[in-house]
Amino acid sequence: MIELEVYAAGVRDLNKILELDHQLAAVAGLRYKVDSNHDIVYLELDEPTITFREIRAIFVKLELEPRFVGTIPRELRPRSKTLPLTA
Repeated sequence: MIELEVYAAGVRDLNKILELDHQLAAVAGLRYKVDSNHDIVYLELDEPTITFREIRAIFVKLELEPRFVGTIPRELRPRSKTLPLTA
């Protein structure tokens, strides 16, 4: 299981919660919970179906500035499409 916490000031607004629900519902295998008292969104995934950049884009689209709490799991980091040079 992959877990991620996101602090997003302003997410306690009911309209923002409803918009966020609409956006996150489209992500396969994603479960989440909003702590509206502390502006924290807890995300859980069984497998990496989205990157942290895509998660960030969802929050930014809703005019929320996400701050990821703790270390971002390696599975959510985008894969590099470049190959190292060999000698």
